[in-house]
Amino acid sequence: MVDSHQLLSDAEALPTVDDCWNRIGVHGDKSCERLANHVHCRNCEVHAAAATMLLDRYALQRERKSDEVVEEGEVLGDCTSTLVFRLGEAWLGLAARSLTEVAAMNPIHSLPHQRSRSLIGVTNVRGALVACISLVELLALEPGAAVQEDRRVVPRMLILASPGGPLVVPVDEVDGIHGIPVEAVVEPGRGTSQAARQFASGVVQWRGRSITLLDENLLLQAMARSLA
Repeated sequence: MVDSHQLLSDAEALPTVDDCWNRIGVHGDKSCERLANHVHCRNCEVHAAAATMLLDRYALQRERKSDEVVEEGEVLGDCTSTLVFRLGEAWLGLAARSLTEVAAMNPIHSLPHQRSRSLIGVTNVRGALVACISLVELLALEPGAAVQEDRRVVPRMLILASPGGPLVVPVDEVDGIHGIPVEAVVEPGRGTSQAARQFASGVVQWRGRSITLLDENLLLQAMARSLA
């Protein structure tokens, strides 16, 4: 599994984004003179400029690593280590090697002049701005909640490893990481969500659920393009 600290460290090789909000802003000593007018750092033009620089850094890193070969998903015997999560009524699976961390929901700050519908905004991950992508938009999934069951459902944020740096994906629920039997995976059929079908590597019936397995390479490439 990729180390998120290493991902953030790699990003430091590019032009530095001044995280003044952590020093003199709302997360620091609040001494910034701009707070009197903006109240919160997310309303400040400096914060917006830093977010724009962040997206430019993603693009630059993607160009640098475009020729690198992505490793295959981790296969454990006859099973593939898969992260299973839910968006609306759709249960999805992604190779666990793409996951850096499952985190609690964090405030997402929208950006002025959004570059795409999939780009929700940015969020703070250990003091660094990280882009947030909506898989509901990217996969063109139908919004809506799944049928409620007699259990507690907690939305989460997935921090995924991409060639350009970490990306955050909000999800409605995380079931966990499971060893999905390779022989149980079948080709995506008409029953697969029209949305996710172009990114699907297969479908599996798992613990009473139909799970669409996403091709991590196609998905990460699409996420990177949504930042351009």
